[in-house]
Amino acid sequence: MTWLKPSLSASLKSPQWLIWPKRVAIAQACLIGVVSGLTAVILKQSISGLAAWRSSWEAPTAWLFLPAFGLLGGWFAGQLVARLGPETSGSGIPYVKAVLGYVPLPLNLRVALVKLLGTLMAIGSGLSLGRQGPTIQIGAALAAQISHWIPTSPAFRRQLICAGAAAGLAAGFNAPIAGMLFVVEELLQDFSGLTLGTAILAAFIGAVVSRLLGGEGLNSTMATLPTHFALVDLPFMLLLGLLAGLLGALFSRGIFAGLALFQRFPLALPLRVGLAGLVTASLGLLLPVAAQDNTGLREFLVTGELGWQLVLAAFIAKFGLTLLAYSSGAPGGVFAPALVLGSALGCLVGFFAQALQGLPLVGDAVSANLTTYALAGMGAFFSAVAQVPMTSMVIVFEMTTDFNLVLPLMIGTAVAYLVSDRIASGSIYSRLLAWQGITLEADGVQTNLWTQLTADDLMVRQVETLPSEMPLTEAMQAFSQSHHRGFPVMANGKLVGIVTQSDLAKAPQQRDRLVRDVMTTPPVTVTPSTSITHVLHLLNQLKLSRLPVTDAAKLVGIITRGDIIRAESEHLSGEAAQPGPTAAPSYLVYQTQAPATGQGRLLIPLSNPQTTPELMRLAIAIARVHHYEIECVHILTVPQEVKPAEAQIDTAAGQRLLQQAQAAAAPYGLSVHTQIRVAHNVAQALLEVVKVRHGNLLLIGWQQPSLSSGRVFGSVVDTMIRQAPCHVIVARLGKSLRFKRWLLPIAGGPNSEQAIMLLPALLTLGPSPAVSLCHICGVGQRRPPFLAPIAAQLRRRLRQPVETIVAISDDPAQAIARLSQQQRSDVILLGASREGLLAQMIKGNLPRRVAQESDCTLLLVRQAASQGLG
Repeated sequence: MTWLKPSLSASLKSPQWLIWPKRVAIAQACLIGVVSGLTAVILKQSISGLAAWRSSWEAPTAWLFLPAFGLLGGWFAGQLVARLGPETSGSGIPYVKAVLGYVPLPLNLRVALVKLLGTLMAIGSGLSLGRQGPTIQIGAALAAQISHWIPTSPAFRRQLICAGAAAGLAAGFNAPIAGMLFVVEELLQDFSGLTLGTAILAAFIGAVVSRLLGGEGLNSTMATLPTHFALVDLPFMLLLGLLAGLLGALFSRGIFAGLALFQRFPLALPLRVGLAGLVTASLGLLLPVAAQDNTGLREFLVTGELGWQLVLAAFIAKFGLTLLAYSSGAPGGVFAPALVLGSALGCLVGFFAQALQGLPLVGDAVSANLTTYALAGMGAFFSAVAQVPMTSMVIVFEMTTDFNLVLPLMIGTAVAYLVSDRIASGSIYSRLLAWQGITLEADGVQTNLWTQLTADDLMVRQVETLPSEMPLTEAMQAFSQSHHRGFPVMANGKLVGIVTQSDLAKAPQQRDRLVRDVMTTPPVTVTPSTSITHVLHLLNQLKLSRLPVTDAAKLVGIITRGDIIRAESEHLSGEAAQPGPTAAPSYLVYQTQAPATGQGRLLIPLSNPQTTPELMRLAIAIARVHHYEIECVHILTVPQEVKPAEAQIDTAAGQRLLQQAQAAAAPYGLSVHTQIRVAHNVAQALLEVVKVRHGNLLLIGWQQPSLSSGRVFGSVVDTMIRQAPCHVIVARLGKSLRFKRWLLPIAGGPNSEQAIMLLPALLTLGPSPAVSLCHICGVGQRRPPFLAPIAAQLRRRLRQPVETIVAISDDPAQAIARLSQQQRSDVILLGASREGLLAQMIKGNLPRRVAQESDCTLLLVRQAASQGLG
């Protein structure tokens, strides 16, 4: 789903409470800088500690320990990413750029913590990755979380995320100017005063905190190195820029080739990262220079302490190991490895220049010359990979504070950028997003925003309707009991018109007049595939507040101006991205479709051959009375790191299960559709099916009470009760599968009303059914006034006696279970709540406690939220 970015005019019209004073912006920028700096120091010191611990092991123990540590550390880092934060894979910079481009991805405290721990384990176990890219995502995630804790406008939230990213990079390199430049050059491309001000302040404070607590690191070493640049070096600097551009473009393409290779051979993410750690550690034992951490190796190269043979070996090993580590999906960046590769390439060009100039490969002058080439190569290669030439020059300059490097840096960086851009145009981060299916325009905003939204994306799926044959007197009562100003009018399951309050006011008051005599026909409607732009056009042109959505004359939903405004508001305020790991959409691998002859659709997920017959009995009974079609769904789950569309699965068992369901419904002439989907998450897949297939009722089995804290029935059923837009029935099958004696605890709510509406269909399941209506009163409470009218209504509808019982107890669950035993009930029919925890319902978790204390069949009904044409 794509979204519209806020316009400038919208920002100017924001409510006054959203326009934060400058002092608040300054305070938030300072807080973000401090937090990002502290996090960068923790990450830096922890990685350095693990690196020192690894290097302390000596042969022969190291030959066994280091590969094992690389394997286990990589596997643990992969597990963190796969299970807790798939969006923390890689450097994380593309995800930050996507969030700033209004792509609904999670960016919060969970992302920051998973990224911190994952990066620590990945780099600490020896993988050839850098910590500076992760510090950008960590800083941005912490800033986003702070903007949730201290609510602010969507526009200013983007500025805070940019400030967090700038502080993260500044703290990672002790380079505040580079952190600020990277934001405006790559992430936001915004030179406004607000962006620059918050980014500069946060970057400055982040760098100060990092320097005070984490030390200057390589910066202090580089600041003391002598450099030298003469006119004779100019051709070799041009050569360095050319080679850096070519090899940098090759490096970028190698990343995508590695990602594609791992995609062709789908290994689990923890296994991929673990294998990368094993290979890196094993090669480090054979070639110690390859196992050197980024900071130490870069210092050796810059100071000219290695011969050209070792430098060449270091370049090749680092090149391959970095591609392997990044392509595996490990959390880590390519900032530091790119600088190491650049310094190695600069040294090699420097050795070549010395050989042609006839200089001995020893001596201070030569060392100074190699230092110049190494530092210029760092900026050139990083510019070719990331395609941020200004940031590349400033990072190296801030590390050295040497003005002698300005000219060679400018030459090498500019040539490398131009050559790389000719081979692989565009930012590597934008190309990584495009590889994942997210396309950003030149201004960094997601493309085709409103044009891709349809009515199906935003409509409300349950609508209050009136039958065309309803007398006007009853229609007036319906209007008096509702806040809606109009209702769709239905006949034989089809939308035939609209009736409004003005229609009733204009109609002559005659007793025999019906709704169909005064309704407006034909109604103005849209289809689920109608674009939002066209919906808005109709609403504006016809001066309407909402439109019915139909599919082949069947009413499937309603879309309002409020739905559209609410969707944009939730997205811009950051509520669109849920605080949890994201899952890819489910993938349809098998489907059969029967004739669409029903007036609605009942969806039933099937997974257990033993419970399928009884669940189908329930579904068939409801479908026959309410003229529903039945849609049977079987969900196959795959690990988070495997894309559902690419998973290799066997559908044979699922097809047999669905064929069993079709055979059960065949004698009754019902239309039964079937489908099998592959998904990461069963609940998400079911919600997709409800949306795509326009389900009116979801019947889902529940095998046993959940013992998980915070879950009532289990994650799937809980999610359906909270989020499914249709009616929901949860069925816990009892030991005795008789459906003769029914107990209905009534509290007078809408879910109880829906249970009563379904009761006539459910009573067809058994011969001569007996119905008992009960209400549990607390000690000292009066007899409820609604019990007698409901019982009378049921007697008329069922045309049979209905017993009423009032029990006195402060423990409703225990009282219902005791009543079911006294009445020898076969089925208990309860109304379910939409709340997250039904423990808030009366006293204790009523449905779960009833299920624990009674062995009869338990049916829970939750009514869908509905709308009219208000």
